[in-house]
Amino acid sequence: MNPADLGLPVDVPSTALFTDHYELTMLQAALANGTAERRSVFEVFTRRLPEGRRYGVVAGTGRVLDAVENFRFDGAVLEFLRERAIVDMRTLDWLASYRFSGDIWGYPEGEVYFPGSPVLRVEGSFAECVLLETVILSILNHDSAIAAAASRMASAAGDRPLIEMGARRTHELAAVAASRAAYVGGFTSTSDLAAGFRYGIPTVGTSAHAFTLVHDSERDAFTAQVASLGSGTTLLVDTYDVAEAVRTAVEVAGTDLGAVRIDSGDLLLVAHRVRQQLDELGATRTRIVVTSDLDEYAIASLAAAPVDAYGVGTQLVTGSGHPTCSMVYKLVARAASADPKAPLVPVAKKSSGGKTSVGGRKWAARRRDAEGVAEAEVVGTGPVPAALAGSQLLVQLVKAGEVVAREPLEAARDRHRAARAGLPLSATQLSRGEAVIPTETPS
Repeated sequence: MNPADLGLPVDVPSTALFTDHYELTMLQAALANGTAERRSVFEVFTRRLPEGRRYGVVAGTGRVLDAVENFRFDGAVLEFLRERAIVDMRTLDWLASYRFSGDIWGYPEGEVYFPGSPVLRVEGSFAECVLLETVILSILNHDSAIAAAASRMASAAGDRPLIEMGARRTHELAAVAASRAAYVGGFTSTSDLAAGFRYGIPTVGTSAHAFTLVHDSERDAFTAQVASLGSGTTLLVDTYDVAEAVRTAVEVAGTDLGAVRIDSGDLLLVAHRVRQQLDELGATRTRIVVTSDLDEYAIASLAAAPVDAYGVGTQLVTGSGHPTCSMVYKLVARAASADPKAPLVPVAKKSSGGKTSVGGRKWAARRRDAEGVAEAEVVGTGPVPAALAGSQLLVQLVKAGEVVAREPLEAARDRHRAARAGLPLSATQLSRGEAVIPTETPS
């Protein structure tokens, strides 16, 4: 696969260095003492949701699969490790032929999750699994945070479309990933062309205030834009006086003007005034798009306003106050010995300070009431109860090193819409609260 498909610069040949130094030093020590080949099970989960969030959203799974496939130590990478003396020659030789050959199971992309949900399970030798920790967490923590914010905004927006426009507010590569995650979470389009190119997300955009300011008059700017893009374009009307701009916009484009965009001021008040003015001018089908530092709360406050679409930037790409999901990647089981037939032994961190974990290879299922609404996330290590056998959440993503669950981005988007609809109505409340359903562990 081309590195560009991962959102990487074309001169980066692999994802192998998207990791922490200590992953490789652990590997070196494990190779030396014979534990490297012990069969192991790692799980990704979060101990708690960000404050005030009622559910999480799994996003980035497709990017994780690409990253695992491209986790290769080529000549340039190996030379870097050798020059810095990061690992010894034995470890370098082992890394030269590294290919993940294990299995990965996980919640399918777009699914919702809760505290303790085993969002991803990675199985294989200790050596090959431990190397993937950092890259997996960096993708899932970022993308899931963006998707969760996007989902809350989509709930607040109802049927009104949302435009992702945060590329200029974050790192250029993070912007592409954020567009993808936002699309999974319910956004309908993006301003970022790289995201459109790599992931097929619809792209939109017309003009900024600079375009108006470079012309001798607002009328000249509108005339030029309509001449170039047609009367169905969106004209930005808050560079000078909004009422005058709306009047000029309709005079230039006619009553078939596609939309006007408002990017400042009291959006609720201005939107009502603009709608009234457009209707009086006969532009009854001209839509109103609002932007200007929106988040889910601002969107909800505009529910009664005559707004047709929202453009969201900064708050979206920063997770609306929660830029990470605090997911961790923990060893939960390992073989009793290096013998391939040795049984798995549950292991878990037991330190204080709220960072304990539960050992054992886990399954997860969502229990629903008689009307099909979720009422509990059930996570266990023993046999799956018969009543939950048809409600299990984890699906196999990688089998013996081969990706087996690629899917179109639209599938993840549709899955999230269905998953969110299957939660209790209180899941969409923006007021602070706990997870909308409890996580239960069968005894």
